Amino acid sequence: MRFIHMADVHLGCIPDGRSEWGKKRAAELWDTFRDSLEDASRMKADLVLIAGDLFHNPPGINELRELNYLFSSYPDLCFALIAGNHDCVCEGSAWLDFEFSRNVAFLSDSRCECVRFPGPGCEIYGFSYDRREIPDARYDRIRPDENDYLHILLAHGGDASHIPIRVQALQDSGFDYIALGHIHKPTVLIPDRAVYSGALSPIDAGDEGPHGYIFGESFGHSVRTEFIRKAPREYVTLTVESTEEDTLMAIRDRAAAAVKERGEENIYRLVISGQRDPGVHIDKELLLGCGMILDVTDRTVPAFHMEELKERYRGQLIGRYIESFEGRKTDEIGQKALQYGLEALLGSIR
Repeated sequence: MRFIHMADVHLGCIPDGRSEWGKKRAAELWDTFRDSLEDASRMKADLVLIAGDLFHNPPGINELRELNYLFSSYPDLCFALIAGNHDCVCEGSAWLDFEFSRNVAFLSDSRCECVRFPGPGCEIYGFSYDRREIPDARYDRIRPDENDYLHILLAHGGDASHIPIRVQALQDSGFDYIALGHIHKPTVLIPDRAVYSGALSPIDAGDEGPHGYIFGESFGHSVRTEFIRKAPREYVTLTVESTEEDTLMAIRDRAAAAVKERGEENIYRLVISGQRDPGVHIDKELLLGCGMILDVTDRTVPAFHMEELKERYRGQLIGRYIESFEGRKTDEIGQKALQYGLEALLGSIR
């Protein structure tokens, strides 16, 4: 049997909502999801597993109709999904009365359910969140029936507020494969047996690194898994070094070149570090134009030549200010006080 396992698709989310590319990224989440289903069909997979947070919020009826249209477009695929903490089955939810296509099994109850797929020869266990937070380690108590079917658990959680996960409990559970969701970074808890697929696409700057889904293939009661990179872009923290010889335009050009080399499709948090001429001030608005830049952090320090400044301004306020720091141990706060004070004083005489 072949399957793909995905989670945390977050349809309906508008990543980087205040940016000029936010709406484009919202559509991209749907496109990447649809392309992943196309992959499953092309791979001749039997089953698509979705381990929670398919939607960013509890879906409305129109969102479910769009979802069901996609599922029904692949009649040779079977789908099994649960709701996570973001798209939970709360009171009055559109999930409750929606009727999916025959090839779809939505485990909507807050108690563990089991659905059997005789064709692929597997049983899927799992339950949906009925509220945003569940602090109880509920997966510790779930066990599969004793039969010859391949046993798969759909599970969503992994922190104190969202069903804590204990690796040893999963190890002892008796499941052949545990498809995990909630943690956005692809993570292997038990090789080929308990795996977080990670978010299908990154949705905020904390989701750095590659994103995609898990492709799995069973051999009896053993499973072999492989991470498939699918998201068309990544969040990247990019550090660009400056020197005291650099002008602002030189720093801008170096940042633009670094973005181009790393990939213009990616979304960046830009960090400028190193030294700079005291007369050069980092223009963050200018640097935001170097690509898809979320924010710019200035970690540069002015390259003050203390002895030269002290001699030039001896007996004056600047000279006396430098001398006031001599002969005493200065921590990071003291160094910053010296730096900021000199910048202000030098700026006042320019």
